Amino acid sequence: MEPPVSPRRVTIVDVARHAQVSTTAVSKVLRNAYGASPEMRAKVRRAIDELGYRPLAAARGLRGQTYTIGVMLPDIRNPFFPEILDGVTGCLADTDYQVLLGPGCNGEKEEARVTEAMIDRGMDGLVLVAPVSPRPHLERVATAVPTVVVGRHGHSPAYDTVTDDDVAGAALIVGHLAALGHRRIAHIEHHETDPTRSVEMPNAQRADGYLQAMRKLGLDEEIDVVSTSYTQQGGYDGAKELLARPVRPTAVFAGADIVAMGVLEAVAEAGLSVPGDLSVAGYDNTTFAAFGPISLTSVDQAGYEMGKNAVRLLLERIADRDRPSAKVTLSPTLVPRRSTAQPSY
Repeated sequence: MEPPVSPRRVTIVDVARHAQVSTTAVSKVLRNAYGASPEMRAKVRRAIDELGYRPLAAARGLRGQTYTIGVMLPDIRNPFFPEILDGVTGCLADTDYQVLLGPGCNGEKEEARVTEAMIDRGMDGLVLVAPVSPRPHLERVATAVPTVVVGRHGHSPAYDTVTDDDVAGAALIVGHLAALGHRRIAHIEHHETDPTRSVEMPNAQRADGYLQAMRKLGLDEEIDVVSTSYTQQGGYDGAKELLARPVRPTAVFAGADIVAMGVLEAVAEAGLSVPGDLSVAGYDNTTFAAFGPISLTSVDQAGYEMGKNAVRLLLERIADRDRPSAKVTLSPTLVPRRSTAQPSY
């Protein structure tokens, strides 16, 4: 049964009167504090349900917590990031916390605007996914509010990090393609404009992993890297460039699944087939990678687990601001599908 519509917002005083208890008792129940009996809690919870009472987040903030977690996503169009978000929300499902999203738009100014807005609104903690902002900015944010950075390598005493072993993941792809018989294996990377932070970004780690793996397999002379962006358009542009080579590659390692989608588009437009003319592999193992008509070979970096670990570290940091910073690195796995096969030559 829906609670009756009230002409004004229900207050803690209304709840106390309805439950026939003191406002102090209601406050204890709301804060899950010591001193409220099970019977008292049941009466107050029943009154809250019957009246439709909702505590003001601002008022809760004045008491120390707002029970809100801010999550900054760099690009809402990338299908991998919802995997992380699922892990975040799944881990908080049985808590009082609510998750609020903010788009970082892959830019420093946009990220700063979003993170500052989250801090100003008294959020208890932040999860920043693949932020591009300089480390000093991230450390200033983490000084103001407990923060976990996801998908960005490096270490800081100010915040915790959760990453995938991107170097190992890239090696899995190159090793898989080489085992199929490919030698001309190209890589489409994300062009990083700021060298001071590039080493920390996952795209740089994957590019480095590609180079290391190619050299380890004795394929130094076959190294071929195109720098575009981690977008579908970036994959399309990169593939067009590779397909225009006098001697084109037989396989492409796209730095992300969204990039691989652009590669598939360019290959089809050129009248070629995958994997008959070109093997294509991605990274992220997003939901569409398993879609039958696409069947994209990809690296699974466990996005859901990344989100879960981020929340675990964040709640620990909220409870103890002075504990040493922690770093979690997950091990990637290769998921072979029909987009990769032996070269046709």
